[in-house]
Amino acid sequence: MTAFVSRIRLGGSGPAIAIKDSIDIAGYPTAAGSRALRDAPPAAEHAEVVSRLLDAGWSIVGKTTMHELAFGISGINDFAGTPVNPQAPDRIPGGSSSGSAAAVAAGEVRIALGTDTGGSIRMPAACCGVVGLKPTFGRVSRRGAHPAESSLDCVGPFADDVGGIVAAMAVIAPGFDALQAHGSGRCFRIGLLDDVQADPAILEAVASALRKSGISAQRVRLDGMGAAYEAGMQIISAETWAAFGHLTGSGALQPDVEQRLLAACHVGRDDLLQAEVVRHAFMAQVDTVLDEVDAIVLPTLPGLPPTLAAVREGAPILGLTSLVRPFNLSGHPALTLPVPLPGVPGVTIRAGLQIVGRKRDDETVCAIATRIERAVAADGASH
Repeated sequence: MTAFVSRIRLGGSGPAIAIKDSIDIAGYPTAAGSRALRDAPPAAEHAEVVSRLLDAGWSIVGKTTMHELAFGISGINDFAGTPVNPQAPDRIPGGSSSGSAAAVAAGEVRIALGTDTGGSIRMPAACCGVVGLKPTFGRVSRRGAHPAESSLDCVGPFADDVGGIVAAMAVIAPGFDALQAHGSGRCFRIGLLDDVQADPAILEAVASALRKSGISAQRVRLDGMGAAYEAGMQIISAETWAAFGHLTGSGALQPDVEQRLLAACHVGRDDLLQAEVVRHAFMAQVDTVLDEVDAIVLPTLPGLPPTLAAVREGAPILGLTSLVRPFNLSGHPALTLPVPLPGVPGVTIRAGLQIVGRKRDDETVCAIATRIERAVAADGASH
């Protein structure tokens, strides 16, 4: 099924880009993948990121499908459409920015925009084998993105290579230094996250890609990952309930989204106060590690994306965000880069290598990703 909910022709003759259907484009409804919002009036004005792209002469070619209300990670959407995962058609495309990831992976566009509240750019990018960046929280404007209020969500790009990410960020992120992001000739210090719960093959894929890059790495620890994951879940639940809870009971929501929203209404004030304590503690942990290294590297997903059939039969999948969601809570920039998955016969899926950097230093995250991407490509070309 197509990754697009509508085809659009706006802008100039510059790079083509697709936009997730939770980001306003003037004159078009923003349905956020939901039957409950299918009769929403057309947006009165462009989201700020859309205006920036059009002002720079880019060409907007369509709105992409998504997990309903951006409140799920499978990408399965029986109303707006479940896009095919181009690198593994029997497996989920990931969510919530499923269509943006799939459109890039299928070669329909080189670059797309999505949003990431709990892994919703990095998770589908890793599932579909493309590059995805969650910028530093607040670095890219959310004006015109839905839900309107969020302390976790970021608008960010998908691309078929790191160069595409840099090109998009140079337009949508004020002050972004594209020259620094290309990182030619720079030396980097990497912290390889220790004690990560992930499939051995994925851990080896990440370590192998680092070795090929020639970047020296030291082991680092973040003992607050589990608590940060749970706190992030509490906050996203409360904020999504505040935005969309009024849609429950209408019969228009997918069962999984309806159930998650109804559960979200039980997150109380004390839960959120404790989540904020965890947020500040984990933010300080990450900052402390990043005082010693330029970036932290770890897998994007702890395992391979499950099959569509397994998820439709009820297989639990929220744990797939265990390594991405904590960095929404902390607000640090995080990029996923596809790397080869060695030694797994019959599997063509690539693993996701995640790079987490200092706040507002998205450029260094991109520069490190460029270095690894080139090394992996050169190694592949030599075999």
